[in-house]
Amino acid sequence: MTNDFDIHAQNYDAIFTHSTIGKAQRDRVYDYLEKEIDLTSQLQILELNCGTGEDASYFHQKGHHVIATDISEEMIAIAKQKQSGITFQALDITAITPSTFDRKFDLIFSNFGGLNCLSETQLRNFLATSEALLTEKGKLIMVIMPKNTLWERFYFSLKFQFKKAFRRNTKKAVHANVEGIQVPTWYYNPKDVTAFAKAYTNPIHSKPIGIAIPPSYLEPYFKNKPRFMKLLIILESWFQSPFWAKYADHFLISFEKK
Repeated sequence: MTNDFDIHAQNYDAIFTHSTIGKAQRDRVYDYLEKEIDLTSQLQILELNCGTGEDASYFHQKGHHVIATDISEEMIAIAKQKQSGITFQALDITAITPSTFDRKFDLIFSNFGGLNCLSETQLRNFLATSEALLTEKGKLIMVIMPKNTLWERFYFSLKFQFKKAFRRNTKKAVHANVEGIQVPTWYYNPKDVTAFAKAYTNPIHSKPIGIAIPPSYLEPYFKNKPRFMKLLIILESWFQSPFWAKYADHFLISFEKK
Protein backbone atom coordinates (compact mmCIF):
# COMPACT_ATOMS: atom_id res chain seq x y z
CA MET A 1 0.00 0.00 0.00
CA THR A 2 1.69 3.21 -1.15
CA ASN A 3 1.51 6.47 0.75
CA ASP A 4 -0.17 9.22 -1.29
CA PHE A 5 -1.41 11.27 1.66
CA ASP A 6 1.65 13.20 2.88
CA ILE A 7 0.86 15.97 0.40
CA HIS A 8 -2.70 16.12 1.76
CA ALA A 9 -1.69 16.37 5.43
CA GLN A 10 -1.17 20.12 5.75
CA ASN A 11 -4.59 20.95 4.30
CA TYR A 12 -6.59 18.03 5.66
CA ASP A 13 -8.01 19.74 8.75
CA ALA A 14 -9.00 22.87 6.84
CA ILE A 15 -10.55 20.94 3.96
CA PHE A 16 -12.36 18.28 5.99
CA THR A 17 -11.90 18.14 9.78
CA HIS A 18 -12.97 21.73 10.45
CA SER A 19 -15.37 22.03 7.52
CA THR A 20 -19.13 22.24 8.02
CA ILE A 21 -19.67 18.92 6.28
CA GLY A 22 -16.75 17.21 7.99
CA LYS A 23 -17.99 18.22 11.43
CA ALA A 24 -21.55 17.16 10.64
CA GLN A 25 -20.50 13.72 9.39
CA ARG A 26 -18.13 13.19 12.33
CA ASP A 27 -20.89 14.11 14.79
CA ARG A 28 -23.02 11.32 13.30
CA VAL A 29 -20.16 8.85 13.77
CA TYR A 30 -19.72 9.90 17.42
CA ASP A 31 -23.44 9.63 18.02
CA TYR A 32 -23.39 6.02 16.84
CA LEU A 33 -20.20 5.26 18.80
CA GLU A 34 -21.75 6.44 22.04
CA LYS A 35 -24.68 4.10 21.45
CA GLU A 36 -22.50 1.22 20.28
CA ILE A 37 -19.82 0.97 22.96
CA ASP A 38 -19.49 1.77 26.64
CA LEU A 39 -17.25 4.82 26.46
CA THR A 40 -17.49 5.26 30.24
CA SER A 41 -15.27 2.19 30.78
CA GLN A 42 -11.55 2.55 30.12
CA LEU A 43 -10.79 0.81 26.82
CA GLN A 44 -7.72 -0.24 24.90
CA ILE A 45 -8.31 1.28 21.45
CA LEU A 46 -6.43 0.83 18.19
CA GLU A 47 -7.23 3.43 15.56
CA LEU A 48 -6.18 2.81 11.97
CA ASN A 49 -5.90 5.51 9.30
CA CYS A 50 -6.00 8.12 12.06
CA GLY A 51 -5.13 11.09 9.83
CA THR A 52 -4.37 14.17 11.92
CA GLY A 53 -5.62 12.55 15.12
CA GLU A 54 -9.06 14.06 15.58
CA ASP A 55 -10.72 10.78 16.60
CA ALA A 56 -7.75 9.65 18.66
CA SER A 57 -8.07 12.89 20.66
CA TYR A 58 -11.79 12.25 21.11
CA PHE A 59 -11.12 8.81 22.59
CA HIS A 60 -8.20 10.02 24.71
CA GLN A 61 -10.22 12.84 26.22
CA LYS A 62 -12.78 10.26 27.34
CA GLY A 63 -10.07 8.46 29.29
CA HIS A 64 -9.15 5.60 26.97
CA HIS A 65 -5.72 4.22 26.08
CA VAL A 66 -5.17 4.88 22.38
CA ILE A 67 -2.67 3.68 19.81
CA ALA A 68 -3.31 5.57 16.57
CA THR A 69 -1.65 4.70 13.28
CA ASP A 70 -1.52 6.09 9.77
CA ILE A 71 0.61 5.34 6.73
CA SER A 72 1.38 9.06 6.33
CA GLU A 73 4.29 10.32 8.41
CA GLU A 74 3.11 13.89 7.76
CA MET A 75 -0.36 13.11 9.16
CA ILE A 76 1.25 11.53 12.23
CA ALA A 77 3.52 14.55 12.73
CA ILE A 78 0.50 16.88 12.79
CA ALA A 79 -1.42 14.52 15.10
CA LYS A 80 1.44 14.52 17.61
CA GLN A 81 1.33 18.32 17.75
CA LYS A 82 -2.38 18.33 18.53
CA GLN A 83 -2.58 15.86 21.42
CA SER A 84 -0.13 14.37 23.92
CA GLY A 85 -0.77 11.15 25.83
CA ILE A 86 -1.53 9.13 22.68
CA THR A 87 0.82 6.68 21.01
CA PHE A 88 0.93 7.83 17.39
CA GLN A 89 2.75 5.57 14.95
CA ALA A 90 3.41 5.78 11.21
CA LEU A 91 2.41 2.32 10.05
CA ASP A 92 1.14 0.72 6.86
CA ILE A 93 -2.07 -1.16 7.68
CA THR A 94 -1.03 -3.99 5.35
CA ALA A 95 2.09 -4.54 7.47
CA ILE A 96 0.13 -5.15 10.69
CA THR A 97 0.29 -8.72 12.01
CA PRO A 98 -1.10 -10.36 15.16
CA SER A 99 2.29 -9.72 16.81
CA THR A 100 2.69 -6.06 15.82
CA PHE A 101 1.41 -4.76 19.18
CA ASP A 102 2.15 -5.85 22.75
CA ARG A 103 -1.52 -5.90 23.71
CA LYS A 104 -5.01 -6.74 22.49
CA PHE A 105 -7.72 -4.17 21.95
CA ASP A 106 -11.31 -3.71 23.12
CA LEU A 107 -11.98 -1.61 20.02
CA ILE A 108 -10.37 -1.37 16.60
CA PHE A 109 -11.65 1.71 14.78
CA SER A 110 -11.14 3.24 11.36
CA ASN A 111 -12.99 6.34 10.19
CA PHE A 112 -13.90 8.02 6.90
CA GLY A 113 -12.82 5.64 4.19
CA GLY A 114 -9.25 4.82 5.13
CA LEU A 115 -10.05 1.16 4.53
CA ASN A 116 -11.21 2.00 1.00
CA CYS A 117 -7.52 2.17 0.13
CA LEU A 118 -7.39 -1.63 0.52
CA SER A 119 -8.09 -4.05 -2.29
CA GLU A 120 -10.47 -6.92 -1.56
CA THR A 121 -7.57 -9.24 -0.76
CA GLN A 122 -5.98 -6.67 1.53
CA LEU A 123 -9.28 -5.97 3.27
CA ARG A 124 -9.88 -9.67 3.85
CA ASN A 125 -6.38 -10.00 5.32
CA PHE A 126 -6.97 -7.00 7.57
CA LEU A 127 -10.21 -8.49 8.90
CA ALA A 128 -8.47 -11.78 9.69
CA THR A 129 -5.68 -9.94 11.50
CA SER A 130 -8.18 -7.80 13.41
CA GLU A 131 -9.76 -10.92 14.89
CA ALA A 132 -6.40 -11.87 16.40
CA LEU A 133 -5.88 -8.35 17.79
CA LEU A 134 -9.24 -8.07 19.56
CA THR A 135 -9.99 -9.03 23.13
CA GLU A 136 -12.81 -11.44 23.86
CA LYS A 137 -16.02 -9.72 22.69
CA GLY A 138 -13.89 -6.87 21.35
CA LYS A 139 -15.43 -4.72 18.64
CA LEU A 140 -14.36 -3.69 15.17
CA ILE A 141 -16.03 -0.50 13.94
CA MET A 142 -15.31 0.89 10.48
CA VAL A 143 -16.57 3.83 8.45
CA ILE A 144 -16.36 2.94 4.78
CA MET A 145 -17.45 4.44 1.46
CA PRO A 146 -20.12 2.37 -0.36
CA LYS A 147 -20.81 1.89 -4.07
CA ASN A 148 -24.24 3.47 -4.44
CA THR A 149 -23.94 6.98 -2.99
CA LEU A 150 -27.08 8.91 -3.93
CA TRP A 151 -25.52 12.36 -3.52
CA GLU A 152 -22.74 11.51 -5.95
CA ARG A 153 -25.13 10.11 -8.53
CA PHE A 154 -27.41 13.14 -8.26
CA TYR A 155 -24.61 15.73 -8.35
CA PHE A 156 -22.69 14.35 -11.31
CA SER A 157 -25.85 13.46 -13.24
CA LEU A 158 -26.92 17.11 -13.02
CA LYS A 159 -23.57 17.97 -14.61
CA PHE A 160 -24.09 15.28 -17.29
CA GLN A 161 -20.97 13.52 -16.00
CA PHE A 162 -22.57 10.10 -15.95
CA LYS A 163 -19.30 8.16 -15.80
CA LYS A 164 -18.45 9.91 -12.54
CA ALA A 165 -22.01 9.50 -11.27
CA PHE A 166 -21.63 5.72 -11.28
CA ARG A 167 -17.86 5.46 -10.80
CA ARG A 168 -18.12 3.73 -7.42
CA ASN A 169 -20.20 0.81 -8.68
CA THR A 170 -17.32 -1.45 -9.67
CA LYS A 171 -15.09 -4.10 -8.13
CA LYS A 172 -12.04 -2.49 -9.72
CA ALA A 173 -9.93 0.28 -8.24
CA VAL A 174 -11.14 3.81 -8.96
CA HIS A 175 -8.50 6.54 -8.97
CA ALA A 176 -9.79 9.24 -6.62
CA ASN A 177 -8.29 12.72 -6.84
CA VAL A 178 -6.67 13.71 -3.51
CA GLU A 179 -4.92 17.08 -3.78
CA GLY A 180 -3.91 16.28 -7.36
CA ILE A 181 -2.73 12.74 -6.51
CA GLN A 182 -4.65 9.84 -8.04
CA VAL A 183 -5.25 7.39 -5.19
CA PRO A 184 -6.44 3.84 -5.99
CA THR A 185 -9.74 3.37 -4.15
CA TRP A 186 -12.06 0.38 -3.78
CA TYR A 187 -15.70 0.70 -2.73
CA TYR A 188 -17.62 -1.83 -0.63
CA ASN A 189 -21.25 -2.14 0.38
CA PRO A 190 -22.17 -3.39 3.87
CA LYS A 191 -23.03 -6.86 2.60
CA ASP A 192 -19.54 -7.15 1.05
CA VAL A 193 -17.77 -6.34 4.31
CA THR A 194 -20.08 -8.61 6.29
CA ALA A 195 -19.27 -11.50 3.94
CA PHE A 196 -15.52 -10.87 4.26
CA ALA A 197 -15.68 -10.76 8.07
CA LYS A 198 -18.17 -13.54 8.82
CA ALA A 199 -15.53 -16.16 9.66
CA TYR A 200 -14.07 -14.01 12.43
CA THR A 201 -16.78 -11.75 13.81
CA ASN A 202 -20.50 -11.39 14.37
CA PRO A 203 -22.12 -8.40 12.65
CA ILE A 204 -23.93 -5.91 14.88
CA HIS A 205 -25.32 -3.34 12.48
CA SER A 206 -24.59 -0.81 9.75
CA LYS A 207 -25.65 2.83 9.72
CA PRO A 208 -25.57 5.58 7.04
CA ILE A 209 -23.14 8.47 7.44
CA GLY A 210 -23.94 11.18 4.92
CA ILE A 211 -27.28 10.21 3.43
CA ALA A 212 -28.71 13.74 3.77
CA ILE A 213 -25.42 15.44 4.66
CA PRO A 214 -23.51 15.77 1.36
CA PRO A 215 -19.99 14.58 0.48
CA SER A 216 -17.12 16.82 1.56
CA TYR A 217 -16.27 17.93 -1.99
CA LEU A 218 -19.53 19.92 -1.97
CA GLU A 219 -18.35 22.04 0.97
CA PRO A 220 -17.77 25.16 -1.21
CA TYR A 221 -21.46 25.14 -2.12
CA PHE A 222 -22.89 24.48 1.34
CA LYS A 223 -20.59 26.46 3.65
CA ASN A 224 -22.39 29.72 2.86
CA LYS A 225 -25.85 28.18 3.27
CA PRO A 226 -26.07 27.53 7.04
CA ARG A 227 -29.87 27.22 7.13
CA PHE A 228 -29.92 24.68 4.33
CA MET A 229 -27.07 22.77 5.97
CA LYS A 230 -28.90 22.78 9.31
CA LEU A 231 -31.95 21.31 7.58
CA LEU A 232 -29.83 18.54 6.03
CA ILE A 233 -28.35 17.70 9.43
CA ILE A 234 -31.87 17.38 10.86
CA LEU A 235 -32.90 15.18 7.93
CA GLU A 236 -29.83 13.01 8.49
CA SER A 237 -31.13 12.03 11.92
CA TRP A 238 -34.29 10.66 10.29
CA PHE A 239 -32.36 8.16 8.15
CA GLN A 240 -30.87 5.68 10.62
CA SER A 241 -32.10 2.43 9.12
CA PRO A 242 -29.42 0.02 7.80
CA PHE A 243 -31.33 0.12 4.50
CA TRP A 244 -29.81 3.53 3.75
CA ALA A 245 -26.21 2.56 4.53
CA LYS A 246 -25.26 1.56 0.98
CA TYR A 247 -26.72 4.81 -0.40
CA ALA A 248 -24.85 7.22 1.90
CA ASP A 249 -21.49 8.95 1.40
CA HIS A 250 -20.08 6.59 4.08
CA PHE A 251 -21.52 3.88 6.30
CA LEU A 252 -20.56 2.78 9.78
CA ILE A 253 -20.43 -0.98 10.23
CA SER A 254 -19.70 -2.78 13.48
CA PHE A 255 -18.72 -6.32 14.41
CA GLU A 256 -18.00 -8.22 17.61
CA LYS A 257 -15.35 -10.92 17.89
CA LYS A 258 -16.83 -14.41 18.00
